[in-house]
Amino acid sequence: MATIVFLHAHPDDEASATSGSMARAAQRGDRVVVVFATNGDHGEVPKSLHPGETIVERRRSEAEAAAAVIGTQRIAWLGYKDSGMTGWEMNDAPGSFWSADLDEAANRLAKILDEEDADVLVGYDWHGNYGHPDHVKVHPVAYRAAQLARRRPRVLESTTNRDAMVRSFQAAKEAGLQIDFDPTGPADDGNPMGTPEAEIHWVVDVRDLTDVKRRALLCHASQASDVGMLTGMPDEVFAQSFGLEHFREHGRPNGMVAGWPFTPLHTP
Repeated sequence: MATIVFLHAHPDDEASATSGSMARAAQRGDRVVVVFATNGDHGEVPKSLHPGETIVERRRSEAEAAAAVIGTQRIAWLGYKDSGMTGWEMNDAPGSFWSADLDEAANRLAKILDEEDADVLVGYDWHGNYGHPDHVKVHPVAYRAAQLARRRPRVLESTTNRDAMVRSFQAAKEAGLQIDFDPTGPADDGNPMGTPEAEIHWVVDVRDLTDVKRRALLCHASQASDVGMLTGMPDEVFAQSFGLEHFREHGRPNGMVAGWPFTPLHTP
């Protein structure tokens, strides 16, 4: 069995991006660890906060609830602040993930990789799927941490299949949903979301686990705008949108393969 570490920018990113693969791995008997780079303090602040409760505390409790749904065995935090969207003054604020020294952040992650003797590390594609500064920063931190770890893990990049997303949004519109979004248009950094299908190496079928993904997303209820939009999709549209998870792997030949990429590259 493998130990798989998933690095995500904010609590709730794991639910939408990789919770199906995480749940599948847990079912297989693999050890699943999620690491959050930031505390998500610039996320949506709900009116339901209890007296004295902070948004950081709420998002930590939501991450724990989602982990229980997914089957994640450990949650770890790199300890950085949310950097906000591109161009926000928080990008360069002291303690933000975006402004963090690369080796410092990578060493924090490498320590976790060593503690876990990780076989596989999952980060993001080069522009973090949609250009959010924290998502973009995940990419170099993951690769540098893998270099610094005692036993270099296999590195995968979670991404979004841009072509499939176009098909899903078309299906959503045909189902009567009003979605004011163009998946081929510029995202937070000016690039379109995700990766063209021709540049993706792995697709993992988690259509039988879309209920787990929906329940994991619902755990992050404080982020009502995004979570509400996603979980409000009809079941068939949600399954089409979130039933396949996509990954890139540096060095592999072109061609998307349906399979299970979370196996170790080496044996102890």
